[in-house]
Amino acid sequence: MASNEGGDADGPVATQLRKGVLEYCVLALLREGPRYGVELLNELGRFPALATSQGTIYPLLSRLRRTGLAETFLRDSASGPSRRYYTLTDTGHRALEEFTALWPAFRETVDRVLTTGENP
Repeated sequence: MASNEGGDADGPVATQLRKGVLEYCVLALLREGPRYGVELLNELGRFPALATSQGTIYPLLSRLRRTGLAETFLRDSASGPSRRYYTLTDTGHRALEEFTALWPAFRETVDRVLTTGENP
């Protein structure tokens, strides 16, 4: 069997992993400042494991807004209609901080479980 170091970025396992962390990756991108949907898609697309589609990002952004993690505003665009920008709320900052604090131990635990012969 050939080794695929990066894995199958479009396979079902990658899809499930992406679903689990995509929200927090978007929050992390918003931490850097306001962004609009296509801009977020392009940023995520720089990382093959995080690349997603408009059909995923816009419902996610809508959910972030509904749950109070992000808010929106419209800004005129020189190349077309106004764009809806997303920015983090204080609640969004706290959620990202919590995820960031928990992630290293979670990642380490999963790595240990996946590594043959490792004991807790």
